[in-house]
Amino acid sequence: MEEKLKAFERLLNIMDDLRAKCPWDMKQTMESLRYLTIEETYELSDAILEGDLEEIRKELGDIMLHLVFYSKIGEEKNAFGMAEVLNGICEKLIHRHPHIYGDTEVKDEKEVMANWEKIKLKEGGNKDKSVLEGVPKSLPALVKAIRIQDKAKGVGFDWEKPEQVFEKVEEEIAELKEEVEAQDANQEKVEAEFGDVLFSMINYARFIGVNPEDALEKTNKKFIKRFKYLETESKKDGKQMGEMSLDEMDLYWNKAKSI
Repeated sequence: MEEKLKAFERLLNIMDDLRAKCPWDMKQTMESLRYLTIEETYELSDAILEGDLEEIRKELGDIMLHLVFYSKIGEEKNAFGMAEVLNGICEKLIHRHPHIYGDTEVKDEKEVMANWEKIKLKEGGNKDKSVLEGVPKSLPALVKAIRIQDKAKGVGFDWEKPEQVFEKVEEEIAELKEEVEAQDANQEKVEAEFGDVLFSMINYARFIGVNPEDALEKTNKKFIKRFKYLETESKKDGKQMGEMSLDEMDLYWNKAKSI
C-alpha cells in the first residue's frame, strides 16, 4: 500500500511541476483536454480488445494523468481537488453498496444492479428524475443503447427469456422488410425500422451474454485483416484493386477466411 501511495503522490507532484513550468500544460483547460481524454479511452479500449496487458498498463497511466490534470484545474478554480474527487467516489461506493457496508442482503449481481439504480433515483431528492438520465447524451449510439437497456433492466423493465427477445428481433426484421419493399417506401420509416432492428439485436446480445460493441469491433478487425490480405495477395499476382471482378476478389477473400 505504501508503494502505491508514493507512486500516486509522485504523479501529483509532477502535475504541480508541469502546471507551473511547462508552457503546453499551463495552457490546457478542461475543454481542451476533453477530446484527448476521449482518444485515450479509445486507445485503452483497443488495448483491451487486443489482450495486450503491457499496452493496457501504459494506457491506464495516460488516463490516470488526465484524471489528475482535471483535478488540478479544479483545484486552481477553487472548485474541487483530488481529495474531494477521491472522497466523493468513496462515499458514493459505500452508499451504493449497502450489501457490503450496511445490512442489505442480495442473492446475485442482478439484485446488486437493481439496488444501485433504486439508490441513484433517490439521490439528489428529485422524485421526477428518470432512470435514463444517467446515460450520457454524447455516447455513441450503440453504446448508448446498451446503457439504456441496462438502466431499464435495473428497475425490472425487461424480457424474461432470450426466446422472447429473439422473437422481437424477427418481428422487427419483418417490419423492416415490409417497409423496404413497400411501393411507396418512405426513407424515414425505413430508417426507423432499421433502428428498431439494431436496438432489438443489442437487446438479444445482452440476453445471450454478448457485448455487441465488442462483437462488432472484433468483426471490424476481422474484416480489415481479410481485406488487407486481399489487397496484398492480389498485388503479388499483378492485379489491381478496383479493376478485378467480384468473383476474382472472392477467391482471395475465401483464402483469407481459411488463414
